Formats: sequence, C-alpha cells, structure tokens
Amino acid sequence: MTAHLIALLGRGLLALLFVVAGVTKLAGPKPVLAHMAQEHVPGVLLPVVALFEIAAGGALLVGWMTAPAAAALSLFCIATAVVFHRDFSQRAERTSFAKDLALAGALAFVAASGLS
Repeated sequence: MTAHLIALLGRGLLALLFVVAGVTKLAGPKPVLAHMAQEHVPGVLLPVVALFEIAAGGALLVGWMTAPAAAALSLFCIATAVVFHRDFSQRAERTSFAKDLALAGALAFVAASGLS
C-alpha cells in the first residue's frame, strides 16, 4: 500500500509540472514565443504545445492512459532538450538539457512500469 501511494504521489508531481507549464504558456505566452523565435520554432505551435502539455499531463495526473501519456511526454522532453537547450557554453542550458533528459527517463520508466 505504501509503495502504491508513493508511486501515485510521484506520478502526480511529474504530471503537475506539465499541466502548470501548459497553463503558464497560455496565460503569458510572450517569453515562450520569444524563445521559440530565437530557436526558429514557429510561434503558431505554442497553443498546440500548451494543450498537449495540459492534456498529457492531465491524463498522467488522473491515471488515464498513463503509459501512452508518459511515453509521449518522455519524447516531448527529449525534443525540448535537443531543440531548446543545446547551447552548452551556458551553464543554465546544460542544466536544463540534463533536467529534460532526466524527466524523459522518469517518464519512460512510468510508461514501461504500467503504474496507473
């Protein structure tokens, strides 16, 4: 029982990261749009990304289609690391790259473990 509660809490914390990030992107898009433009990513993708984060994070949060949601978020984290955090001359970018990959690994674990 305790292991299940810990897994539920961990999954919920992972999920909230994406739900909050998606809502934040919609509520205050200017800094995100500027970063997207800097990396030559079309700004029209912002609402798609935000809704994806909210939907996949929400699915993970409530335990609906957990494995596909976690797998999709894992791939999203890898893509985010590669597209947005490749300036390794900056410590903050190296840290963000590593954190995105760590999140991808945690989400891959959730997807493979079948924890719901």
